[in-house]
Amino acid sequence: MSTSKLLAEKGQQLLGWVDERFPLTSTYKAHMAEYYAPKNFNFWYFFGSLALLVLVMQIVTGIFLVMHYKPDASLNAAGVPVAFASVEYIMRDVPGGWIIRYMHSTGASAFFIVVYLHMFRGLIYGSYRKPRELIWLFGVGIFLCLMAEAFFGYLLPWGQMSFWGAQVIVNLFAAIPLIGPDLSVFIRGDFVVSDATLNRFFAFHVIAIPLVLLGLVAAHLIALHEVGSNNPDGVEIKKHKDANGIPLDGIPFHPYYSVKDIFGAVVFLIVFSIIVFFAPEGGGYFLEFNNFFPADPLKTPPHIAPVWYFTPFYSILRATTSDFMWALGALVALTGGLTVLTAKCRHVKLAAAAVTVVALLAFVLIEAKVWGVVLMGGSVLIFGLLPWLDQSPVKSIRYRGGLYKSILAVWVVCFIVLGYLGVQPPSPIGNLVSQICSWLYLAFFAFMPWYTRLDKTKPEPERVS
Repeated sequence: MSTSKLLAEKGQQLLGWVDERFPLTSTYKAHMAEYYAPKNFNFWYFFGSLALLVLVMQIVTGIFLVMHYKPDASLNAAGVPVAFASVEYIMRDVPGGWIIRYMHSTGASAFFIVVYLHMFRGLIYGSYRKPRELIWLFGVGIFLCLMAEAFFGYLLPWGQMSFWGAQVIVNLFAAIPLIGPDLSVFIRGDFVVSDATLNRFFAFHVIAIPLVLLGLVAAHLIALHEVGSNNPDGVEIKKHKDANGIPLDGIPFHPYYSVKDIFGAVVFLIVFSIIVFFAPEGGGYFLEFNNFFPADPLKTPPHIAPVWYFTPFYSILRATTSDFMWALGALVALTGGLTVLTAKCRHVKLAAAAVTVVALLAFVLIEAKVWGVVLMGGSVLIFGLLPWLDQSPVKSIRYRGGLYKSILAVWVVCFIVLGYLGVQPPSPIGNLVSQICSWLYLAFFAFMPWYTRLDKTKPEPERVS
């Protein structure tokens, strides 16, 4: 017997031994070789695998950073906080430390870029619609964990913007009635942002949130492979199968889409490498200028703003003034009135009327800054309601009418404008534009049950086109 045949036989024996004790081959077949994905995937379907790639990269670079980072806010012999000095040590003295740190900091922004594009693909192709509601909810959970992970990690360099950004964000929780002051103290671990806060955020960033994030990612993928992937036509490929139970409009994920995803990953890594080597600060958006100075509780930066990926929601917070509450009240009144007029169930009409009245009274009795915090959080959480807000008879934007396309385009413009204004210093004109965009952002979700019904759609094809 030749050496190659002998090695192949031994390899099969080893694989058989493993399969008897662990479902290796069956898992590979179920999720790769015999997982049939729609044959019409396009550019927008790169970003799910890219998000997984960036997650792995963040975990690996984070492990190497933790080897040298010290979560200590006390001052060293030079009068510099130990945490800040450890980051400088990584950048200057650890072999390859600078590229690891830049990969991690740039990777944080890259993570949000690919996740935002991944979520936008869900919006245009209806990936949150039945039977994928649970996949979407897991995805929203991943997004929330990602925001928490980024917030906790942002404090760790212990620079000026890290310190004061954390101060501002944690103080927002103090605006919550009854539990706010105690909650903000619990988050900080102290009455002010201090060493206790740094250690607490370090524990959340390195251990707690990543465990939850990995669990949600696993659940997201398992749920996806249970019901199958959506596609640009919104057609369920499992409805049409051959005699062997294989979808007629599907192809095996491996090797077809695995190779395609590798190509997408190569292109992404080329762009990512260019940024890491030539523009790691991202023009001050990835790493702010003020964060290159050690945290100083006695010196406030002239303009405090969160990192760019938080700024759309931060703009909504800043836009929520006492004047804006009248516009918000009008939005609630319109939504409640439409529900009362169009609902068929009497109990739904009564519930909508009651909720509307209570909400309007709450707008009068509770101060605007509290509602700013509520709207900032609600503007993220509301994504979880999309599967039930969207009443269109079709999923994909290919078969939706001009009404939905126009409203979605306005919403995207508002999201980008809010993101830009969030990094700018407050101004009267900027605040007015933020209020208009915030109202339109919320109206996109509030009126969705009605404009998706009114939208003139085309019939979906029976098979993938």
